Amino acid sequence: MPSKRNQTITLEKDEEKALLSLCRKDFNSDIDGNFTDTLFWGDSFKIMAGLPEKSVDLIIADPPYNLDKCYAGKSFKHMDETLYKGFIDNFTAAAKRLLKPNGTIYVCCDWKDSVIVSRSLSEHFYIRNRITWQRDKGRGSENNWKNCMEDIWYAVSSPTDFVFNLDSVKQRRRVLAPYKEGGIPKDWLETEDGRFRDTYPSNIWDDISVPYWSMKENTEHPTQKPEKLVCKLMLASSNPGAVVLDPFLGSGTTAVVAKKLGRHFVGIESEGRYLALAQKRLAAADGDKTIQGYTDGVFWERNTASEQIKYKN
Repeated sequence: MPSKRNQTITLEKDEEKALLSLCRKDFNSDIDGNFTDTLFWGDSFKIMAGLPEKSVDLIIADPPYNLDKCYAGKSFKHMDETLYKGFIDNFTAAAKRLLKPNGTIYVCCDWKDSVIVSRSLSEHFYIRNRITWQRDKGRGSENNWKNCMEDIWYAVSSPTDFVFNLDSVKQRRRVLAPYKEGGIPKDWLETEDGRFRDTYPSNIWDDISVPYWSMKENTEHPTQKPEKLVCKLMLASSNPGAVVLDPFLGSGTTAVVAKKLGRHFVGIESEGRYLALAQKRLAAADGDKTIQGYTDGVFWERNTASEQIKYKN
């Protein structure tokens, strides 16, 4: 019997069909009318080809990594590098058509294929940085270093005209040796939870918790990205009301975060079960805008008292 603390989102027997009826499948031609705040069920490349040109402000993409992996009973098979590069090239070309002249794109990948992703992006966009984030999960190895990191490539359509909201993504860190000037705290805050400083965000992220059973965003998806991670990308590179596209939506994290932050979302996913989970999460977001690790406009370090207390409340 599952623990009472297990908050993993599940689907009842008849729930999946009802939730999938809320998704769109009409992607055989150009998609007319209002296409935002919509989940599309089908092939990502076909649906992307039908979306209006230059209609998206931000793309957050988590394409299948080049690994043998099972998704909802279906397998994604490892390809040779040439074939996988072709797969990524097809995606980045489709993304270029959809992104606005001042748009931004983030692409997730593992270390093995990070070079492939960066080279493909550089053919269509201006690369600004590579984010490396530490996963607090990872399979050990007896003859290699345990892999606990992933990359996110950050690129823009224009080298000079893009959105980056620095003040929205500062991280609140504990101050161990507080400095005072004239008896007054300098560059740090005294709070009931301790002494903190709001710091500039770096491209090394060690404050992300991968969803697990006691987190209310957790689903059965095997490679689900955390809401906190997507929240950072979205706040930094879009403004309220922007259109955010996730062409490999999975269980819906990007769409859910967009709804919580006041952005419009477009999600595409080929597996119906994951789309149903995404629709269930979107419905829950109507009454719950919380994102673990992000409270009062501040990103907290992983496992700090403030993060845990405010999230549970």
